[in-house]
Amino acid sequence: MLNYTAGSGENTGWIVRETAFDSNLQGKCEAIMSLGNGYLGLRSATEEPYLNQVRNLFVAGTFNKFDEEEVTELPNAADLTEIKLVLDGESFSLEQGKVVDYRRDLNLRTGELEREVLWDSPKGKRYHLLFKRFVSMENLHLIGMKVEVTPKSGQANVRIISGINAQMTNTGSQHFHEGEKRIFDKKYIQLLQKTIESKIDFVINTVHNYSVNDQEVEMDPKMAIDRRKVFTEAKIELGKEETLTFEKISNVHTSRDKEYKEGYDLSVMRETTLSELEEEATKGYQTLLGESAREWDKKWQHMAIDIKSKDSFDQLAIRFAHYHLMVMTPAHDNRFGIAAKGLSGEGYKGHSFWDTEVFILPFFIYTYPEVARGLLEYRYNTIDGARRKAIQNGYEGAMYPWESAYTGDEVTPVWGSVDIVTGEATKIWSGFIEQHITSDIAYAVWQYYEITGDEDFMNQYGYEMLFDTATFWTSRLEWNDEHQRYHINQVIGPDEYKEHVDNNAFTNYMAYQNIELAIKYSEKLATENPELFNQLNNVLNLESAKEKWVDKIDKIYLPQPREEDLVIPQDDTYLDKKIIDLTKYKNQKHVGSIFEDYNLEQVNDMQISKQADIMILFYLLENKFSTEVKRANWNYYEPKTLHDSSLSLSSHCVLAADMDDLSLSYELFQRAAQIDLGPNMKSSDHGMHTASIGGLWQGVVCGFGGVRMLGGELRIDSKLPENWDELSFPIYWKGDRLKVRVTKTDISVTNETKKQPQTTFTVHGKPYVLEDTLTININ
Repeated sequence: MLNYTAGSGENTGWIVRETAFDSNLQGKCEAIMSLGNGYLGLRSATEEPYLNQVRNLFVAGTFNKFDEEEVTELPNAADLTEIKLVLDGESFSLEQGKVVDYRRDLNLRTGELEREVLWDSPKGKRYHLLFKRFVSMENLHLIGMKVEVTPKSGQANVRIISGINAQMTNTGSQHFHEGEKRIFDKKYIQLLQKTIESKIDFVINTVHNYSVNDQEVEMDPKMAIDRRKVFTEAKIELGKEETLTFEKISNVHTSRDKEYKEGYDLSVMRETTLSELEEEATKGYQTLLGESAREWDKKWQHMAIDIKSKDSFDQLAIRFAHYHLMVMTPAHDNRFGIAAKGLSGEGYKGHSFWDTEVFILPFFIYTYPEVARGLLEYRYNTIDGARRKAIQNGYEGAMYPWESAYTGDEVTPVWGSVDIVTGEATKIWSGFIEQHITSDIAYAVWQYYEITGDEDFMNQYGYEMLFDTATFWTSRLEWNDEHQRYHINQVIGPDEYKEHVDNNAFTNYMAYQNIELAIKYSEKLATENPELFNQLNNVLNLESAKEKWVDKIDKIYLPQPREEDLVIPQDDTYLDKKIIDLTKYKNQKHVGSIFEDYNLEQVNDMQISKQADIMILFYLLENKFSTEVKRANWNYYEPKTLHDSSLSLSSHCVLAADMDDLSLSYELFQRAAQIDLGPNMKSSDHGMHTASIGGLWQGVVCGFGGVRMLGGELRIDSKLPENWDELSFPIYWKGDRLKVRVTKTDISVTNETKKQPQTTFTVHGKPYVLEDTLTININ
C-alpha cells in the first residue's frame, strides 16, 4: 500500500505514496503524512468521512484538562478538513462504487499532500477528483486546501458541504466550551472555542472560493449553524469534462500565541484574524503554497543530507526524518516543548519526555542551534514545576517531571493498559520513579554548551539548571551503611520493563555526571564570573550546595564490569533474574507481544529489556568505557532486548557503527526507518515516533558520519556501510557551519562560515586543524 520510489524529475526521492485505500488502516497515513509547521499540526485524515479515521488539529502549547481526574493534554481543536461531496445525489466514498485509480502523495520537498482518485459511482458515473492541502511554513497560522471535481461521463450536479466542525474530542474527552459561530457575507466563517480549564481562546476562520475551468464563480450557498458546527452548502451544475475547483483557506489563532503575551483582547483577535484571512485568501491556493514551499526550500538547503546509496530508500528516509523534525518542533516559541508524538496524533497527550533531550535535540544542536537553545529554554521556563515536584517528593533542587506540558509539573497518567493476569489497569510508575530525565536534561545543557560555546545561554539559564539538578541528586542519594556508599534506589531506568530497581547503572552514572558538571562549572563561574556566581549563590545557596556535591560525588556507587565477563549489571538484580527463550518475541510482528503471555510484574522478574539502557549509557558517555566492555555488554544485553521502544533501534545503530559492525548498523538503521515507513500498517496509529525520527538523524550523522562531542572536542570517525558510496551533511561547531563529505576512502571537511580562525578535530585518533577545506585519507 506504500510506495517510496514514486517521485520523478525534481521530486525523485521526495515522495511518500499511498497506492490503495483501506478504511480499516487509515491511521498509518494519517500520521506519517501529517502536515505542520511547529505551531499547527494537522493529521491527514481524508476529506470525506469514514469510520475509524482520526481527525486531529493541534496548536502547540494549548494544554487543557478535561476535569480534575485527568491529566492535561493538547486539545483536539475544531476540524477544518472534512469536505463532503455529493455527486449527482451520491456521496463520494471510496467504500462505495469502484475505485479505478488511486494515489495519495506527501511531497516532503514542498510540504503538500495530494490525493488523486478516478472513481465510478454506484450508478456507474465516472469522476476525476484531486485533493490538495498544506500547512504553511511561511504563515504559521494558515491552512490551504483545494479540491477539483471533473465529471468524465456527462453532466453532473455537485454539492459541496464544508465549514468548521467543533464536534471533536480527544478520544472522547471534550476540551472546549460551546463556542460562538458566525458566517459573514455568506462566505467567511468564524468559530470561537475556549478551553474548559486553561481558558485559552481559539479563533478559527475559513473561506471558500469556487471556479469552473479556472473562471471564478459566485455562489449563493446555503448556510447552517448546528451544535459546535457551522458550515455552508453550495450547488453547481457541471458539464462533461468541466472542472470545478474549490479552494478553502483557513487560519487558526489562540490567546496563547506569542503576540498576546503582554496584552489580549478577544474582540481584537477576532477582527484582526478575519482581516488577515481575507487578505491571504485573495492570493489563492497556488500562491500561498508557493510562499510556503519557498520556506521549505530554505530549510532543505540548510539541513540537506545527501546519501549515495544502492537503496534509494535511505535518502528518502533521512528526508522523511528531516521533514517531521521540522513540522513537529515549536521553533517559534520557547514556552513549548516537543511532544512524544509530535503534532501528529493523540498518543502521549502532547507531553514532552526525555525523547527531546537525548534523541531529538542533537539534530538541532548541530543543525539549528538557535532552535536547540529555545528547546532548552523551555526546560528553564518549566524549572519551577521541577522544583515543586522535588518538594512534593521530599527532595531539594529541581526534579524534572517524566512527562511535561506547559508548567513543568508532573503530568504522567497513573493508569495504563490492562494487566492480563489481574484484569485491572496497569499502574504507570514512570511519573513517580523514572527520574533519569533530570540528569538527561543536564546532559543536554552541557552538550549544547560544549558544541555551540553559547555563554549567554549558560549565564541566563544553563548554569542554574545544572546546579539545581545536581542539588536534586545529592538530596536523592541514599546512604548504604553496609557498603559505605551512596545508592539510588527504587527507580525505573530507560528499560521500562524493570521497575522499582536499585542502582540502575544508567541512572547512577548520569546522576554522577550531573553532579560532576555542577562542581566543574561552579568553580569556573566563581573564577571567571564572580558577579553571576554571587547572584546564583543568593538564589540557590551554591556554596552550601557545592559542599554537598563535593562530599558525596566520590561515594556514589557506579556499577562496574564483572571480572569474569566485563558485563555491567543493569541494576542490582537484573543478572540474577530468570532467562527465557525470546525467539518468539524477537520475531514479533508488533511491539509488546510479550504482554499477550505475561504481565509486567512477570516480565520484571525476567532478563528481558524493553531497550538496553546500558547501551544508551555507552553512547552518551562513551569515553568512560572501553571498546571491550562495550562489546561484552552488547553481546550480553542485545539478545535480551526486544526493541519494544522505538528509541532502541537507532541507539543500537550508532553503537554497532562504533564497534565497526557496519552490516548490523545499516540493518538497524533501516529497521528504525521502517518503524513509521515500514509495511506495518498499524505502527503509527497514535502518531509519529518522534524520538526514533531524531534517532535516524543520529544514525546517519553520529553513526556513519562518526560525529561526536567528547569532552568538549569534536570527533569525526566516519565509516560508511557497504551500500553507501558517499555521504555529505552539515554540522555547526562553535558557531561555524562545517560541511562534511565522506567516501569509502576520504573525509573532506569545509568551513563554510569561518567565524573562528581554525577548528580542531580528530579523525580515527589523529588530530587535525581546519582553516578552509581539509581532505583526509582514511584508508
